[in-house]
Amino acid sequence: MSDLGRALVVLGLVLAATGVVLTFAGRVPWLGRLPGDLQIQRGGWTFYFPLATSVLLSVVLTLALWVFGRR
Repeated sequence: MSDLGRALVVLGLVLAATGVVLTFAGRVPWLGRLPGDLQIQRGGWTFYFPLATSVLLSVVLTLALWVFGRR
């Protein structure tokens, strides 16, 4: 039962951290507008895929988890 409790606490912390990041993500002016982010506008529709932003966030999160996981 303690493993389930620990997993729920970790899941709660991850959700809280995600909420904080989403709250303050709009205040970072370059986030989502990096070279390599794809934006196609045709007629009445727009397709946007933040490819470079996704890769950058993936690298940062991977390094952070690797550093904190070594303890």
